[in-house]
Amino acid sequence: MIQVYHNPRCSKSRCALTHLESKGMLYEVVDYLNEQITVEQLTEVISLLNIKPIDLIRQGEEIYKSQFKGKQLTDEEWIEAMVSNPKLIERPIVIHNGKAVVARPTELIDTIL
Repeated sequence: MIQVYHNPRCSKSRCALTHLESKGMLYEVVDYLNEQITVEQLTEVISLLNIKPIDLIRQGEEIYKSQFKGKQLTDEEWIEAMVSNPKLIERPIVIHNGKAVVARPTELIDTIL
């Protein structure tokens, strides 16, 4: 089953769902803003993305600018920051068959289908 880490207020996230629907793909929405994501879950997602935690941070978010900008944190500290402040997590993240992408642009989804 395809998983989509989704924020309904995000246009790119909504586009990811529309893209999957247009292909007739079934998916599960992970509402990471309202359902607490764990350190273990986020660590696994980052591993599937094959990136560093800092690369998943939304650096345009106000919380990043006010609390984290310019700080040198460890990978574990960045993960803790995202778990505590899920708005920091870039979206949408699409996971399928042990592979994951941040679907920006939306067409990147096709690389894991």
